[in-house]
Amino acid sequence: MSGVDLSKLPMPDGFDPALIMRMISQFGHGGHLGMAYAGHSPEWVELSLDWREDLVGDPESGVLASSAIISLMDNATSLSIWNRLGEFRPQVTMDLRLDYLRPSPKGAKVFGRGMCYHLTHSMAFVRGIAHNGDINEPLAYATGTFIRIGDRIS
Repeated sequence: MSGVDLSKLPMPDGFDPALIMRMISQFGHGGHLGMAYAGHSPEWVELSLDWREDLVGDPESGVLASSAIISLMDNATSLSIWNRLGEFRPQVTMDLRLDYLRPSPKGAKVFGRGMCYHLTHSMAFVRGIAHNGDINEPLAYATGTFIRIGDRIS
């Protein structure tokens, strides 16, 4: 996202994940993959990714490449931190682990829900669930840690 400064984006009512996704979905790997805002609450942010032929990792089965789902979960969990803070603050992914339970079927949209469950001055701890529309039937569980850098923007 070169040249984009999220801290300059006016957000009179705090952090708005839908607004941020409309902006960042035009750039970088999230834009190329076609990630979209799907919903949020104070506890979570959910993004979606449509199935596309060019994102398939196994042509015989039509299963999406795991890298596309990892990117989706990285973005959803990252946004969940800003959502919890109510503001943007620079951060980097230190560790993100996905435990796959099953592949996403050919043609199926994937949803990634991220939740920030603990913050310290310099770290954020996240969990996530990838699913095809029913959160009770997960594709994968995510857990991760982000390093929070820079000054908080208020």
